[in-house]
Amino acid sequence: MDNLHTKSKSLPKAFALCALAYIIALCVAVFIGYAMGDRHPIWIVLTADIAATLVIYAFARVFLNASFYDAYWSVAPLAIALYYALGASSGNVDFTRQVLVVTLVFIWGMRLTYNWARQWRGLGHEDWRYANLRDKWKRRFWIVELSGIEMMPTIIVFLGCLSLYPALSTGTSTLGVLDWVAIVVTSGAIIIETTADQQLRRFVKTNPQPGKIMSTGLWAYSRHPNYLGEVMFWWGLFLFALAADLSYWWVFVGPLAITVLFIFMSIPMMDKRNLERRPGYQEHMRRVSAFIPWFPKK
Repeated sequence: MDNLHTKSKSLPKAFALCALAYIIALCVAVFIGYAMGDRHPIWIVLTADIAATLVIYAFARVFLNASFYDAYWSVAPLAIALYYALGASSGNVDFTRQVLVVTLVFIWGMRLTYNWARQWRGLGHEDWRYANLRDKWKRRFWIVELSGIEMMPTIIVFLGCLSLYPALSTGTSTLGVLDWVAIVVTSGAIIIETTADQQLRRFVKTNPQPGKIMSTGLWAYSRHPNYLGEVMFWWGLFLFALAADLSYWWVFVGPLAITVLFIFMSIPMMDKRNLERRPGYQEHMRRVSAFIPWFPKK
C-alpha cells in the first residue's frame, strides 16, 4: 500500500517533469527555426527537430530514463504539421486538404500520446528494450541511447513527415479522388491501431497471469495489428502528398523507412521477447500472420 501511495504521488511530478522537457524542446526548436531565417522549410524542420531531440536526450541522461523520448514519436509530427500549415504555406494550398491532414495528424498524435501516458509509470519505469540495452552496453549506453533510441527514430519520423510538406505547404492540386483514398487509408489506420491497443489493454487487465497469448479480435489475424495501423497511417499521409503534388513522389522514402523499421526491427524484437516469456508462442507464430491480417492456419 505504501508503494502504491508513493507511486500515486510521484507520477504527477514525473509527468510534470516530462512536460517541462517537451516545452523546453519546443522553445528550442522554435528559436532554431526562427534563427534559420528564410532557409528551406524542410531544412528548418530537420535542424529544429534534431535540436529538440537533443533537449529530450539531455533530460533522459540527467534522470537516467530513456523513456523520456517515448512520446516524441507522436508529439513531434503535431508541431511539424502546424509549422508546414501555418508557417511555411505558400498560400495556394487547398484549405480543405490542410484541415483534413492536420486534423488526422492531431487525432493520431493525441491518441498515441494518451496511449503512452496511461501506460507510463513514472521515472522509475523504463521501456524494457532500453533497460536491456542499458544492461548490455553499460558505460557506452549513452552512445546507443543518443544514436539508436533517440536520433534514429527522430530521423525516421522526419522522413515520414516529408509527406506533410506538399500536402500542407506547396501542393496546389484541388481536392480529388486520391485525397478520399488517403482519408480512408489514414482514418482506417487510426481505427485499426486504436482498436488493437484497446483490445490488448483489456486483455492485459483481464488476464493478469503471465504467459497467456493475445489471440482474439484483430490479434487473431495478425500478431501485431497495432504496428499495421501505424505503418498504414504514414502511407496514408504519402497519398495526401501525391494528391497535392505528384512531383513529390520521392517522399515515399518516409513511409518506406517506417515500414522497414517495424517489419525488420520492432516485430522480430517483440516476437523474440514473447518467445522467451510465453509458452506456446512458437506455435502461435506458425499459425498467425506477423503483420498483414490473414486467416490463422489450422
